[in-house]
Amino acid sequence: MAATEEVPEQEEEVIIVGAGQSGLAAAACLSLRRVHSLILERDDCVASLWRHRTYDRVRLDLAKHHCTLPHALHDTAVPTYLPRDDFVRYLDAYVNRFAVCSHLRRRTERYSARHLVAATGKNDEKVVPEVPGLNTFPGKVVHASDYRSVEEFKGKLVLVVGCGNSGIEITYDLAVAGSATSIVVCSKVHLVSKEIWNMAMTLYRYLPLWVIDKMVLLMCAVVFGDTARYGLWRPAIGPFTMKLTTPMYPVYDVGTFAKIRSGEIHVVPAAPKSIHSSDVEFANGMQHAFDAIVFATGYRSTTKQWLKAST
Repeated sequence: MAATEEVPEQEEEVIIVGAGQSGLAAAACLSLRRVHSLILERDDCVASLWRHRTYDRVRLDLAKHHCTLPHALHDTAVPTYLPRDDFVRYLDAYVNRFAVCSHLRRRTERYSARHLVAATGKNDEKVVPEVPGLNTFPGKVVHASDYRSVEEFKGKLVLVVGCGNSGIEITYDLAVAGSATSIVVCSKVHLVSKEIWNMAMTLYRYLPLWVIDKMVLLMCAVVFGDTARYGLWRPAIGPFTMKLTTPMYPVYDVGTFAKIRSGEIHVVPAAPKSIHSSDVEFANGMQHAFDAIVFATGYRSTTKQWLKAST
């Protein structure tokens, strides 16, 4: 196409940006009301987060009945905590059932619409902290979104930076495979079991937040004991209140805490300050050599970068 050639503009009733769960749900609900919509997705598939940026062992953190899209219950035969591939199949079936219309990677097309739905979510652009000397590290360095399995980390000294759900699960994955694993825990975290949290989700409709917080913390004390003894300090704000009023989420234990308690996983209570070849120096003055680093440091939303208010 010549540089001066204008791209024709296509008119749509509703444009939805993002073919993840929210975008698919919005399109399906509009379809049931006979409102045509078009989903624009920069990747080459729907649900790209689940297909391309999750590790092999990942499962839903919440029970399946808390993770249903509108008008499509999960099959009773599937596990309570769906594995990644089962959830992707569920999303594919959802697209087919509601005839969701999407355009993938059509970057030279132009559209106009009466309504725009931004459904790109907050897990869009991966965040990797700037650590002086990182470019001198001779081993493998990956973000959690690029981690798939333990195969290339077996038998190595691995540092996982970040104690959110991805960091906790990847650390467990590595430790089970025999890697000598350390995890950086700089912030306070609410460690819960999936069963405790799903109970809290069920009670949310019936009880005040402060009651749910107290119940969750009491059950966590019974299950885990004092997690602070092992470097996992709990925030002052209750776990359920924290989820609803801040961007922070509780961390779901998948067996990681038992390995921390046994010493198989080492907790580092300070962020990496600098790197000198294989040696990582931490903010508390500690220094240790590693063979690989996994940054489980999350994502940021890019919505404000592309969404501009019209004048």
